[in-house]
Amino acid sequence: MSNQQYSVNQHPIQTLLTWIESGEIAIPEIQRPFVWSASKVRDLIDSLYRGYPVGYLIAWRNPTVKLKDGTTSDGKRILIDGQQRVTALMASLLGLEIVNKDYKRIRIKISFNPIEHKFEVSNPAIEKNKAWIPDIAKIISPTFKMFEFVKKYSEDNPNTSENEIFSTIESLRSITNNHIGLIELNSNLDIDTVTEIFIRINSQGAVLSQADFAMSKIAANETYGGNDLRKSIDYFCHLAVAPEFYHQIKNIDKEFVSTDYFKAMSWLKNETDDLYDPTYTDMLRVAFTSEFKRGKLEDLVALLSGRNFETREYEEEIAEKSFEILKQGIMRFMNENNFKRFLMIIRSAGFIDNSMIRSQNALNFAYIVYLTLRAQKVDSNLIESYVRRWYVMSVLTKRYSSSPESAFDFDIKRINSIGIEAYLNDIESAKLSQAFWEAALPQYFNTSVASSPHFNVYLASQVFNNDKGFLSKDITVASLITHRGDIHHIFPKNYLKKHGLPRGRYNQIANYVIMQSEINIKIGDKEPSIYFNELIEQCQSKVGKYGAIIDIEDLKNNFKMHCIPNKMENMTIDDYEDFLKKRRMLMSKKIEEYYYKL
Repeated sequence: MSNQQYSVNQHPIQTLLTWIESGEIAIPEIQRPFVWSASKVRDLIDSLYRGYPVGYLIAWRNPTVKLKDGTTSDGKRILIDGQQRVTALMASLLGLEIVNKDYKRIRIKISFNPIEHKFEVSNPAIEKNKAWIPDIAKIISPTFKMFEFVKKYSEDNPNTSENEIFSTIESLRSITNNHIGLIELNSNLDIDTVTEIFIRINSQGAVLSQADFAMSKIAANETYGGNDLRKSIDYFCHLAVAPEFYHQIKNIDKEFVSTDYFKAMSWLKNETDDLYDPTYTDMLRVAFTSEFKRGKLEDLVALLSGRNFETREYEEEIAEKSFEILKQGIMRFMNENNFKRFLMIIRSAGFIDNSMIRSQNALNFAYIVYLTLRAQKVDSNLIESYVRRWYVMSVLTKRYSSSPESAFDFDIKRINSIGIEAYLNDIESAKLSQAFWEAALPQYFNTSVASSPHFNVYLASQVFNNDKGFLSKDITVASLITHRGDIHHIFPKNYLKKHGLPRGRYNQIANYVIMQSEINIKIGDKEPSIYFNELIEQCQSKVGKYGAIIDIEDLKNNFKMHCIPNKMENMTIDDYEDFLKKRRMLMSKKIEEYYYKL
């Protein structure tokens, strides 16, 4: 018994292009940047000309949808693999403009030399050379006049045969008669299966995801403004990284400029903050989860298709409503007040630099919490506290490091069910017990990775408390982080290396402090028992040797800020392991106190 869930057919390229022009098949990628190089387009045309195989396209017909009047409608075919090849064909054979990586509309002209049977990307030299046809789209055009062209070409190239040129041009024009394979997935396949197929496809080395499928689904639906919605997501992400792109949008996409989406994102033209530069996946996750109270993007694809989760049928009203809700979520995501207020809250927790953000999903869910509580009209002071605590809790417990979609789904449903306060209290009781602070967290500090999320939380706690740099009187940890201050070793690195310690032992988080380079240079390779005694002496003599701290109380306070264990003035290489153990505990205690102040 066959369980084949697709059909395979060969279609002339002309049929495929006709389907595209008539809207029978949707090319969701057409509004996105074309990633192929012009030379790759040339190679595709050359392969077709020579009769070489160019791979299969994969399409899926949207499920049959119930319309409002009770009738049913077959959905369009959605091209889920092969967009770049089809866009290349449209650009080169039909002469259509494409959107390049800079979001500019350009033409890709493929030239042909009938004498040498050779294709090239058009350039000024080729356009001046009468042996070349600068743009094959003119040859493919239905208005092309063959006899006039052959006569003129032969006159311009005297050593050619009109019959041979005629035959060669006929071969070029017949490219559109060449067949290309189309694998069509059965229309009765459920969304989950199609999503799985989509994700398994490896297109040009880039593994596709649920977010890619969702973006394709959005762009393919023109009825509910999917094209503009998708562009709003793409453009926002691009603007967040490159604010100067604003003027390009104004010049290249006049139609989009008139939309509410463009007005909502225009504030980014003057924005240079890079703490949170979302990708389209981030935007979809946040908008979808905050509005639909679900965490799995495959559910978004199903809802945009009109799926009724109870009857398992597809209904036009559900698709229409789902697009409307998603638009609302994207608009709330892009809202200047929401976005800036959220980042202000994250900064107020001490995360002031993008180098301190190591979990994008933790940041995404924190934004979901913010948008959810805003929609619930929770007091703004409480929102700030909940968002800070949720973000730091997520980072400390690595909450979204594996199976983030399942975690998103579970968390938003619990928040929606019992409320943020009760749910956060439950998590803190289960995940942030005394066992975590006294055993688990110190163990997380037993690593040499300076980019550890737990070390970043430690630095955030120092920023939050307005701590000064190690041995600094006035310069804060925040300033050192913002101006790329250095991480230095309390037990100097070369001192430990001289005693035979390997890299993984001397580069320990519990041996790191953030301090001014000039102070660190003066300390050099000195043993702690030496330079800590000298620090005590400089407080007695009131002459600064290492930094400007010359008061013993100020020095003790500085040590406390940096979780420096007692009796450092007596420590030698023999005390290093004991020092690490004590400092891990002190760092953990500092984070615990910081967390409950959030």
